[in-house]
Amino acid sequence: MTSGNIVLGRCLAKIGPLVVSLVVALSVTRLWAAPRNAGAELTAQDIAQRVQAFYDNTKTFRAAFKQTYVIRSTGIEKKSFGDVLFAKPGKMSWRYKNNGNRVIADGRLIRVYEEENKQMFESDMGKSAYPAALSFLVGEGKLQQSFALKKLDARQMKFEGGFVIEAKPKEATPAYKAMILYVDAATAQVRRVLLVDAQGNRNRFDFSSPTVNTKVEPTEFTFAPPSGTQIIRQ
Repeated sequence: MTSGNIVLGRCLAKIGPLVVSLVVALSVTRLWAAPRNAGAELTAQDIAQRVQAFYDNTKTFRAAFKQTYVIRSTGIEKKSFGDVLFAKPGKMSWRYKNNGNRVIADGRLIRVYEEENKQMFESDMGKSAYPAALSFLVGEGKLQQSFALKKLDARQMKFEGGFVIEAKPKEATPAYKAMILYVDAATAQVRRVLLVDAQGNRNRFDFSSPTVNTKVEPTEFTFAPPSGTQIIRQ
């Protein structure tokens, strides 16, 4: 994994869900229809279809996020928090309040700025595996087409009252081996995204205080790093 992807692994979700996941507040009565057979238990495919429908009908959303990155080999846990904004097609903006980091995608390039090291990594979105994990959230990609899906026991996953599905990419990637989505049963919103890489490192995003389909200024998806920043193009 390149240094840029390592930074992405620490900064992103995606994708929570992505990282990823993400959370928006929207009435989805028309989307969260009853199963074909009343009373039938929803399958992983059913859940994914409803999640997809929710985000397909959402143009923009904002949320606060908390990120927990756990390094399996050492047990070291790194926590971050901030605000995230997604807009179609393919745009996202992550503002880290605890460390000054930024992640910006304008639909063509993704830029990851790490304030502590005074570095910014640039790469084509099509070549970056982490955004691919969360591409369905920004109007690109389809869960059922891109992932092998499995429904997990919500009680065992400590997410009672909701659904949990495991999504493994059909095309292998060194960046992550699985994405786990924690889905609100009533709304089909993704409340949490967990990305697990080949080394067992875990990148978790929890989302709160969502707003949906609000006006977004184009400047939100532009970023000029401070003078002296080392720019690394991949």
